[in-house]
Amino acid sequence: MPATIAMDAKKVTEAIKAGRGPQMLEWLKGKGIAFDESCSPRILTREMAFDVQSELVTVGNAGIPYFLANWLDPKVIEILVSPMMAAVIAGVTMKGAGLTETAMFLTAEAVGETSAYGDYSQSGSTNVNVNFPQRQNWLFQAFMQYGQRELGRAGLAKLDWASLQQQSNTLTLRKALNAMYFFGVTGLENYGLINDPSLPPSLTPTYSWLSSASATALTIYQDIVRMFIQLQLQSGGVVRMDSPMVLAMSPAQAVALTEVTQYNTNSVKMLLEQNYPNIRLETAEEYQTASGQLVQLIAENIDGQRSVECAFSSKLMAHNMVADTSSWRQKRSSGGYGAIWYRPFLNVTMLG
Repeated sequence: MPATIAMDAKKVTEAIKAGRGPQMLEWLKGKGIAFDESCSPRILTREMAFDVQSELVTVGNAGIPYFLANWLDPKVIEILVSPMMAAVIAGVTMKGAGLTETAMFLTAEAVGETSAYGDYSQSGSTNVNVNFPQRQNWLFQAFMQYGQRELGRAGLAKLDWASLQQQSNTLTLRKALNAMYFFGVTGLENYGLINDPSLPPSLTPTYSWLSSASATALTIYQDIVRMFIQLQLQSGGVVRMDSPMVLAMSPAQAVALTEVTQYNTNSVKMLLEQNYPNIRLETAEEYQTASGQLVQLIAENIDGQRSVECAFSSKLMAHNMVADTSSWRQKRSSGGYGAIWYRPFLNVTMLG
C-alpha cells in the first residue's frame, strides 16, 4: 500500500513563495516521491499548490442576502379601533357652524290653573314658561404632515403614504368627536350622553349582571323592567311599551342578555323583543366605566321630538395645505356641543 503524506497547503504555499521549492523536491525524493525533471523545477519554483482549494481572498460566505428570500404581502392590514357608537345610539345633527360660539335652544312649558266658574269671577289663568338653555361649541384640531423623501420611501413598500396620513387624521378627529358626544368637555357648558348634569340619578341592579353568580335571566330582565317603570314615572306615562326606545350598554354587559330562563325557553333578549317590540339594543365601550357597568334606557322620541341628539358644528374642516421646500402640512378641525338632551327625563340609567 503506497505511503500517504499529509501537508499543510498554506505552509507549503508560503515555503514556495519564499524560494524553498528545490529543498522541498529533495525532501520529497527522500520520501520516495519523484517528478519528471522537465517539469518539477517549474512546478515548485512558481505557483504549485498541494490542495484543490486555494487560499480565499474574499470573505467566506455560504448564503445570499436575506431580503432576496423575503416576500412582502401588498395588502395593508389596518389596526382596528373600537366602534364610534354615540351617533348611532342618540342620532346626530348639525347646529350652527364653525364660527358659532354658543348654541341656544328654546323650551316652552304650558302652565296654568283653573277655578270654579262664576259670571263675574276673574280667577283662573294660563301662560307659557320659556327657557333658553345654551351649549358652548368646542373646536379642536390635528395636523398631518409628510415629506417628499418620506413619500418616496413609503412608496418602496407599496404604501400610499399621503392617503394613509389623511385617513389617520380623519380617524383621530372622529374619535375625539365621539368622545365629546359621550362625555362632553370639562369646564364648558358642553355635556355628554351619559354625564349631563340634568340627567336623573342612576338605579342600582339587583345583582351585578357580570360579576354576581346570583344574577339570572329573571333578575336581569326584572332590572330592565324596573328601568322601564322608572321611565314611565319620570315621563308621566307618555312612554308606552311600544314606544321607540334604545337600550345601550357595554359589549361585555350585553352578553348577559343571552342568559336563558329556568326552563331554557327564552333569553333575556327574546323577552325584551316580545314585550317591547320597538326597542333596539346598542353597545359601546364607553358604558364600561370606572364606577361599574352602565346601562342606559332612552325613549328615543315622543310626538316626533327626539329626546337627545349628538350635535356638531363642523365634522371636518380641511384648512389650507401648506407647502414647504420639500414637505407639506395641513390642519384639519372639527367642533361640536356634545349631546343635547332636550328631554332628560326620558332617560333612565342603571350603574353597577
